Amino acid sequence: MNQAAQLQHQPQASNLVAYITQDSTEIQQAFKLRHQVFTSEFNTQLNAQTHGIDRDKFDDACHHLIVKESNSQRIVAYSRIITCDIAKKHHGFYTAGEFDLTNVIDHKKRYMEIGRTCVSDDHRSGSAIALLWGQIGQFMINNNIDCLIGCASIPFANGSRQTLAVIDYLRTKHFTTENLRVSPKHPLPHLQSNIDGKSLVPPLLKAYLRMGCKVCGEAHWDKEFNVADVVVLLTKDNINMRYMKHFLRAA
Repeated sequence: MNQAAQLQHQPQASNLVAYITQDSTEIQQAFKLRHQVFTSEFNTQLNAQTHGIDRDKFDDACHHLIVKESNSQRIVAYSRIITCDIAKKHHGFYTAGEFDLTNVIDHKKRYMEIGRTCVSDDHRSGSAIALLWGQIGQFMINNNIDCLIGCASIPFANGSRQTLAVIDYLRTKHFTTENLRVSPKHPLPHLQSNIDGKSLVPPLLKAYLRMGCKVCGEAHWDKEFNVADVVVLLTKDNINMRYMKHFLRAA
């Protein structure tokens, strides 16, 4: 769907629009948003040579999904989409750099990976996330995608015990079956505590779980961003259609 069609499809009360862009100016602004969110949210400093930009090799061949304020033209949310077709021709999936995906990837199925997902801190009340998911859901439908995968990050900003408590909660409630587990390249230790991990689940990861995503096993320690990453998996058969219909209306 082109930008004009997207604008017509937005609720009149909403100032937000969402679409996949090829515009270099918008993509550059999205890279700046990524850098801003990751450095503040994850309490880490990216390479000083990036000059306020978060970009890697996967950005040269992917779909850039943005959410933008229509009046200010400011990008407030972003997600990168890499399909299995793109992955085969270029650098594979980003997730494979942190995890062994052997048990998850079925080469008879079509996959898409979402990554570098971020939302500006003044747009985390739900609308921007709903628009992102609406576009992701529409992309799955339009491209006959069987499975969605991606990394969801849990920051250490509030202390490692809270982060590990979130993972412990995921382990008891949201892990996939054993045959659909990944192996992290830098695993974190197990920890059981009296901290309520459910209440500490980050908003984006919470949205993934509500959509029907499962977590494919233990977390990887991403040293560059100082976060715990987990792999989420959503099959088209497990989509929570009540949420998907809500998101598709938003998109």
